[in-house]
Amino acid sequence: MKDVQKELIAISTTLSSLVQQVEKMAEAIEKGSGKAAPRKKVKTARKTKTPAKKTNASAKTSKAARPKKTAKKKAAKKSAPATAQATPPAAAGGPTMLDNIFGMISRSRGGITVEQLKKRAGLEARQVSNALYKLTQKGKIETLSRGLYVKKK
Repeated sequence: MKDVQKELIAISTTLSSLVQQVEKMAEAIEKGSGKAAPRKKVKTARKTKTPAKKTNASAKTSKAARPKKTAKKKAAKKSAPATAQATPPAAAGGPTMLDNIFGMISRSRGGITVEQLKKRAGLEARQVSNALYKLTQKGKIETLSRGLYVKKK
């Protein structure tokens, strides 16, 4: 809870500094100083932001930053094996895991079981079950019987 409060305080201070920057830029435009004034003011605002954060709670922000870095490292370690098994992400333009599983289900005539999906997709049981849950919630598939899924008509 304290970490959330710290983050909210940091966000509010950055927002207030941004508001000040916008006001200064509006004043500069009204005066007709051109583009040079906003650039200078943005640079000075950045310089004032960093000391303000350090003076407010330098120890607190450094402690808050450390768990985030370790969490990112842990997440990176966990995601590395999963990416080797999974298909390319949607951002790269390839089909997602959900698309692959939905394609397998829609191609099956009488339905497809969880075991068949695991073998064909090369995924673990938890991944297949999560994908089936998401597809069911989206209304794309339905359950014929326990462990047997078909495309919804």
